Amino acid sequence: MKQALQLRLGQHLTMTPQLQQAIRLLQLSALDLSQEVQEVIETNPMLEVEEEFGQQNSTQENEDADNGAAENSAAEGSDSNDINNEREIQTDASQVTEELPVDSEWSDVYDSYQPTTGGGGESNDHDYLIQNSSATTLQDHLLWQMNLTPFTPQDIYVATAIIDSINEDGYFTGDLEEVLQSLNDEEATLDDVKAVLHRIQAFDPPGVGAQGPQDCLLIQLNQLSESTPYLQSAIRLCKDHFSLLTAQDQNQIMRRLKIDQDELAAVMQLIRTLNPHPGTLIASSEPEYVIPDVFVSKRNGRWVVELNGEVTPKLRVNTGYANLIRRADQSEDNTFLKNHLQEARWFIKSLMSRNETILRVASKIVEYQRGFFEHGEEAMKPLVLRDIAEALEMHESTISRVTTQKYMHTPRGTLEFKYFFSSHVSTSAGGECSSTAIRALIKKMIAAEIPNKPLSDNKIAALLSDQGIEVARRTVAKYRESMGIPPSNERKRLI
Repeated sequence: MKQALQLRLGQHLTMTPQLQQAIRLLQLSALDLSQEVQEVIETNPMLEVEEEFGQQNSTQENEDADNGAAENSAAEGSDSNDINNEREIQTDASQVTEELPVDSEWSDVYDSYQPTTGGGGESNDHDYLIQNSSATTLQDHLLWQMNLTPFTPQDIYVATAIIDSINEDGYFTGDLEEVLQSLNDEEATLDDVKAVLHRIQAFDPPGVGAQGPQDCLLIQLNQLSESTPYLQSAIRLCKDHFSLLTAQDQNQIMRRLKIDQDELAAVMQLIRTLNPHPGTLIASSEPEYVIPDVFVSKRNGRWVVELNGEVTPKLRVNTGYANLIRRADQSEDNTFLKNHLQEARWFIKSLMSRNETILRVASKIVEYQRGFFEHGEEAMKPLVLRDIAEALEMHESTISRVTTQKYMHTPRGTLEFKYFFSSHVSTSAGGECSSTAIRALIKKMIAAEIPNKPLSDNKIAALLSDQGIEVARRTVAKYRESMGIPPSNERKRLI
């Protein structure tokens, strides 16, 4: 085979380390970005935060000024030195008790607390107990009440086993027979275990420890005062005719209870005051807070988009270390500084590119969805990633990275970027309507419906058609289910 040289021209995209870093930073959320920035600052000595650097310089200047003033004072006459020495002796004598050494420090007794500061550097509205507070689970709440109840050691064991088998809704999902067998006590009976369960069912929140929805409602009704109007009728309905209650068979309920429609409405109103999921009243998880990436506000009749400066701190290159670099020096230390200087510049440039891209995308979204900010969800326009990508001359993958886990603080709440993107439905006039706007219209119609004559999906589709929005019944059902709204037969109730 004969060897030869050939020249070929071609184009290909090279993923440089700088480009990979910029793409990775772009798709990070605000919380992940803050952690990433902190890690880079700790590993790269060339990077530092501008605010901290300014505070250090200010502190150093104050110290230098104090030292200069002390030197000038030391150069004065001996008489003034004697007077100052006498004053210092008196001051030291008055502070002897305060400077005596102790065996413990403040941090040994109280937890350290460093309040977060805003832009002004001062903040006095923070609760120092918040940082050490934790959410109380339902089990913790029940165990606390168990410890306050006079139980025997065996009853405590049974109560603990029962509490461990209570789910997040407050229902007991275990088996009383298994609890009895775990006692290894031949004298213990199933009635003893049931007695402990009944005592737990008297705990807070009302209805906890129930073995089902019917049992949950009966427990809460039995805890009400006997003078409560229509209490006995509500207990009879939940105890003897629960299947009719779940089926909303009003005619059968009135016939079985021998009451009229007005009395039935009062009984149903009493039952609606009960909570079928009592466990949800107790917090079971830590509250999670969303950090917005941008702020949207209206100023002088215009919607303004601003970046959240607290998400990304302002970084700069440490001039002290940068001045130590010598161009012609190829030593190991000098090479180390050069490499970290280049990485610091790349990182700062990637952060600036990320902030600029997020601001451009957010501004374009606000421009497209101005009707939403002015009038609400019903004025939402259909929008897809391609629309923003074409307007900003970017790739759709870039827009997808920007809109993932990014949030916008608006006068209508803190919303994710992806919230403003939705599919479209054609209208009779040849236009387009956003699916988000259709959901808002459906929700508004259902909220205004007559309780004893709820709107069916077909009726809602017909009402939307009257407004020029052609939507099939199954589409209405899909949108209704996505909002967690039950069908018309389950929404039917008496006033």
